[in-house]
Amino acid sequence: MVKLAAKCILAGDPTVGKTALVQLFRSDGAHFQKNYTLTTGVDLVVKTVPVPDTGDSVELFIFDSAGKELFSEMLDKLWESPNVLCLVYDVTNEQSFTNCSKWLEKARSQIPGATLPGVLVGNKTDLAGRRVVDVAQAQAWALGQGLECFETSVEAENYDAPFHYLARQFHHLYREKLEVFQALV
Repeated sequence: MVKLAAKCILAGDPTVGKTALVQLFRSDGAHFQKNYTLTTGVDLVVKTVPVPDTGDSVELFIFDSAGKELFSEMLDKLWESPNVLCLVYDVTNEQSFTNCSKWLEKARSQIPGATLPGVLVGNKTDLAGRRVVDVAQAQAWALGQGLECFETSVEAENYDAPFHYLARQFHHLYREKLEVFQALV
Protein backbone atom coordinates (compact mmCIF):
# COMPACT_ATOMS: atom_id res chain seq x y z
CA MET A 1 0.00 0.00 0.00
CA VAL A 2 1.58 3.21 -1.24
CA LYS A 3 0.48 6.77 -0.57
CA LEU A 4 1.78 9.22 -3.15
CA ALA A 5 1.64 13.01 -3.07
CA ALA A 6 0.95 15.03 -6.22
CA LYS A 7 0.94 18.77 -6.80
CA CYS A 8 -2.09 19.65 -8.93
CA ILE A 9 -2.40 23.06 -10.58
CA LEU A 10 -6.01 24.21 -11.04
CA ALA A 11 -5.93 26.90 -13.72
CA GLY A 12 -8.27 28.95 -15.88
CA ASP A 13 -9.85 32.37 -16.30
CA PRO A 14 -11.66 34.15 -13.46
CA THR A 15 -15.26 33.03 -12.78
CA VAL A 16 -15.05 29.73 -14.69
CA GLY A 17 -15.85 27.86 -11.46
CA LYS A 18 -12.45 26.54 -10.38
CA THR A 19 -13.06 27.14 -6.68
CA ALA A 20 -16.62 25.78 -6.81
CA LEU A 21 -15.34 22.64 -8.57
CA VAL A 22 -12.57 21.96 -6.05
CA GLN A 23 -14.88 22.70 -3.08
CA LEU A 24 -17.42 20.19 -4.43
CA PHE A 25 -14.63 17.65 -4.82
CA ARG A 26 -13.25 18.25 -1.32
CA SER A 27 -16.71 17.88 0.25
CA ASP A 28 -17.77 14.89 -1.91
CA GLY A 29 -20.49 16.98 -3.51
CA ALA A 30 -21.95 18.29 -0.25
CA HIS A 31 -20.71 21.89 -0.43
CA PHE A 32 -21.34 24.36 -3.22
CA GLN A 33 -20.29 27.91 -2.46
CA LYS A 34 -23.19 30.11 -3.63
CA ASN A 35 -21.42 33.43 -3.02
CA TYR A 36 -18.56 34.14 -5.39
CA THR A 37 -15.35 35.39 -3.81
CA LEU A 38 -12.39 36.22 -6.05
CA THR A 39 -9.42 33.95 -5.37
CA THR A 40 -6.35 36.07 -4.74
CA GLY A 41 -3.12 34.16 -5.21
CA VAL A 42 -3.64 30.49 -4.47
CA ASP A 43 -5.87 28.48 -2.14
CA LEU A 44 -4.62 25.01 -1.21
CA VAL A 45 -7.02 22.07 -1.03
CA VAL A 46 -5.76 18.63 -0.02
CA LYS A 47 -7.66 15.41 -0.61
CA THR A 48 -6.64 11.75 -0.74
CA VAL A 49 -7.90 9.78 -3.73
CA PRO A 50 -7.82 5.97 -3.66
CA VAL A 51 -6.45 4.35 -6.83
CA PRO A 52 -8.86 1.55 -7.84
CA ASP A 53 -7.65 -2.07 -7.77
CA THR A 54 -4.31 -1.21 -6.13
CA GLY A 55 -4.76 -0.43 -2.43
CA ASP A 56 -2.67 2.67 -3.16
CA SER A 57 -3.76 6.29 -2.93
CA VAL A 58 -2.70 9.70 -4.18
CA GLU A 59 -2.89 12.73 -1.95
CA LEU A 60 -3.69 15.61 -4.29
CA PHE A 61 -2.36 18.99 -3.21
CA ILE A 62 -4.62 21.15 -5.37
CA PHE A 63 -3.40 24.70 -5.93
CA ASP A 64 -6.59 26.64 -6.76
CA SER A 65 -5.07 29.58 -8.63
CA ALA A 66 -6.36 33.08 -9.19
CA GLY A 67 -7.47 33.62 -12.78
CA LYS A 68 -6.83 37.36 -12.82
CA GLU A 69 -3.79 38.51 -14.79
CA LEU A 70 -2.96 40.75 -11.83
CA PHE A 71 -1.76 37.70 -9.87
CA SER A 72 0.16 35.97 -12.70
CA GLU A 73 3.66 36.86 -11.46
CA MET A 74 2.86 35.35 -8.07
CA LEU A 75 1.80 32.11 -9.76
CA ASP A 76 5.24 31.44 -11.23
CA LYS A 77 6.67 30.67 -7.79
CA LEU A 78 3.59 28.85 -6.50
CA TRP A 79 3.30 26.73 -9.64
CA GLU A 80 6.88 25.41 -9.47
CA SER A 81 7.25 21.70 -10.28
CA PRO A 82 3.64 20.60 -10.78
CA ASN A 83 2.81 16.91 -11.20
CA VAL A 84 -0.64 17.22 -12.82
CA LEU A 85 -2.82 19.96 -14.31
CA CYS A 86 -6.55 20.65 -14.18
CA LEU A 87 -7.45 23.30 -16.77
CA VAL A 88 -10.98 24.73 -16.39
CA TYR A 89 -13.12 26.80 -18.76
CA ASP A 90 -16.76 27.93 -18.74
CA VAL A 91 -18.85 26.32 -21.53
CA THR A 92 -20.84 29.58 -21.77
CA ASN A 93 -17.73 31.72 -22.31
CA GLU A 94 -15.77 31.27 -25.57
CA GLN A 95 -12.89 33.47 -24.37
CA SER A 96 -12.32 31.29 -21.30
CA PHE A 97 -11.91 28.31 -23.64
CA THR A 98 -9.58 30.21 -25.98
CA ASN A 99 -7.43 31.30 -23.02
CA CYS A 100 -6.82 27.67 -22.04
CA SER A 101 -3.89 27.71 -24.49
CA LYS A 102 -2.26 30.48 -22.46
CA TRP A 103 -2.85 28.68 -19.15
CA LEU A 104 -1.52 25.40 -20.55
CA GLU A 105 1.62 27.09 -21.87
CA LYS A 106 2.20 28.77 -18.50
CA ALA A 107 1.81 25.47 -16.60
CA ARG A 108 4.03 23.50 -18.99
CA SER A 109 6.73 26.16 -18.78
CA GLN A 110 7.18 25.16 -15.13
CA ILE A 111 8.58 21.76 -16.13
CA PRO A 112 10.30 22.17 -19.50
CA GLY A 113 11.07 18.91 -21.27
CA ALA A 114 8.86 16.84 -18.96
CA THR A 115 5.36 15.48 -19.44
CA LEU A 116 2.58 17.15 -17.46
CA PRO A 117 -0.48 14.89 -17.29
CA GLY A 118 -3.63 16.95 -17.39
CA VAL A 119 -7.32 17.37 -17.97
CA LEU A 120 -9.45 19.98 -19.68
CA VAL A 121 -12.70 20.58 -17.79
CA GLY A 122 -15.69 22.32 -19.34
CA ASN A 123 -17.64 23.67 -16.37
CA LYS A 124 -21.20 25.03 -15.96
CA THR A 125 -22.87 22.45 -18.22
CA ASP A 126 -26.07 23.07 -16.25
CA LEU A 127 -26.35 26.34 -18.22
CA ALA A 128 -27.02 24.42 -21.45
CA GLY A 129 -29.17 27.19 -22.96
CA ARG A 130 -26.20 29.60 -22.84
CA ARG A 131 -23.58 27.13 -24.06
CA VAL A 132 -21.19 28.49 -26.74
CA VAL A 133 -18.30 25.99 -26.59
CA ASP A 134 -19.19 22.74 -28.33
CA VAL A 135 -18.09 19.53 -26.59
CA ALA A 136 -16.57 18.17 -29.82
CA GLN A 137 -14.49 21.35 -30.21
CA ALA A 138 -13.18 21.02 -26.64
CA GLN A 139 -12.46 17.29 -27.05
CA ALA A 140 -10.53 17.90 -30.29
CA TRP A 141 -8.42 20.64 -28.70
CA ALA A 142 -7.76 18.54 -25.58
CA LEU A 143 -6.73 15.54 -27.67
CA GLY A 144 -4.34 17.71 -29.67
CA GLN A 145 -2.74 18.90 -26.41
CA GLY A 146 -2.49 15.44 -24.83
CA LEU A 147 -5.21 16.22 -22.28
CA GLU A 148 -8.24 14.20 -21.25
CA CYS A 149 -11.53 16.09 -21.62
CA PHE A 150 -14.32 16.24 -19.00
CA GLU A 151 -17.48 18.27 -18.46
CA THR A 152 -18.93 19.20 -15.08
CA SER A 153 -21.52 21.34 -13.37
CA VAL A 154 -22.38 22.64 -9.92
CA GLU A 155 -25.35 20.31 -9.99
CA ALA A 156 -22.79 17.78 -8.67
CA GLU A 157 -22.41 16.14 -12.08
CA ASN A 158 -19.06 14.52 -12.73
CA TYR A 159 -17.24 16.96 -10.40
CA ASP A 160 -14.87 14.27 -9.10
CA ALA A 161 -14.04 12.47 -12.37
CA PRO A 162 -11.22 14.82 -13.48
CA PHE A 163 -9.45 14.52 -10.12
CA HIS A 164 -9.80 10.73 -10.00
CA TYR A 165 -8.39 10.57 -13.53
CA LEU A 166 -5.42 12.75 -12.54
CA ALA A 167 -4.72 10.55 -9.49
CA ARG A 168 -4.78 7.42 -11.69
CA GLN A 169 -2.46 9.06 -14.24
CA PHE A 170 0.00 10.12 -11.54
CA HIS A 171 -0.07 6.63 -10.04
CA HIS A 172 0.53 5.14 -13.50
CA LEU A 173 3.62 7.35 -13.98
CA TYR A 174 4.87 6.26 -10.55
CA ARG A 175 4.46 2.58 -11.47
CA GLU A 176 6.33 3.13 -14.76
CA LYS A 177 9.24 4.82 -12.98
CA LEU A 178 9.29 2.11 -10.31
CA GLU A 179 9.53 -0.60 -12.98
CA VAL A 180 12.42 1.20 -14.69
CA PHE A 181 14.20 1.57 -11.36
CA GLN A 182 13.64 -2.09 -10.44
CA ALA A 183 14.98 -3.17 -13.85
CA LEU A 184 18.20 -1.24 -13.13
CA VAL A 185 18.74 -2.85 -9.74
